[in-house]
Amino acid sequence: MTRRLLAPLPLSAAVALALLGSPPATAATRCTQQSPAHTVALVELYTSEGCSSCPPADRWLESLAGQQAAGHLVSLALHVDYWDYIGWRDPWAQPGFATRQRQLARGGTIYTPEVFVGQRELRGWYDAGSFQRRLAEINRQPARAAIGLAMEVAAARDAASGTTTPSPAAIVAEARFTLRAKPLDGATTAVLVVYEDGLVSEVKRGENRGASLHHARVVRRWEPVTLAGERETLRREFPLEAGWNPAKLGLAAFVQDSGSGEILQALALPACAS
Repeated sequence: MTRRLLAPLPLSAAVALALLGSPPATAATRCTQQSPAHTVALVELYTSEGCSSCPPADRWLESLAGQQAAGHLVSLALHVDYWDYIGWRDPWAQPGFATRQRQLARGGTIYTPEVFVGQRELRGWYDAGSFQRRLAEINRQPARAAIGLAMEVAAARDAASGTTTPSPAAIVAEARFTLRAKPLDGATTAVLVVYEDGLVSEVKRGENRGASLHHARVVRRWEPVTLAGERETLRREFPLEAGWNPAKLGLAAFVQDSGSGEILQALALPACAS
């Protein structure tokens, strides 16, 4: 059953993106990616483990990996928490994702699973023809921004001895944004995302009780910032939290017009930890 929610939910303040002036002491792995000349489509799936109709959508999002690798799209799974009360707390949910979902819905009904492609709801996401037509419509457009991403898996350093530990301690992300066309209102927002693949839950209660659910492109961190100029480089360190698998962590970024919300460009950098 598709889950729908009509009532407004508590707002969650966006996390400001900090600029870090110095690099980490040691990096075990580094990889980079550059956006193409065409516009890459941003695909957002709003999902919940408390929703019995969501697992097919989760599997569909995972199936898009090939198109993400080919530079056609950036796919993200944003788990919402507004179904937690019906018996199962989604371990990947964040309250702020419902806030973004409401913004994209522009006052309309929000529900799960709900898919937005390039900021526009696509109710027929499960129809391959409908999805490919929307994807092609976006990919035909020349990119109005360029994005470069670099990611390092940094090892921890002992302050007393100066030696590094064998275990990764943080993901260090660097994003370079270049605007090719000025937005109508003159303001742009960049969002830096850390996502994780290969997550599994054994659901004990709720609508999916007894199911083993598999997830891809699950958003772990969502960091927005207003860009001050036409060229900007941002550096951010994300300490690895309990349960994070550095070998499955990827990086994504997108730029949007702050007024219209229109996506100017998006880019994903898959996991590169050794």
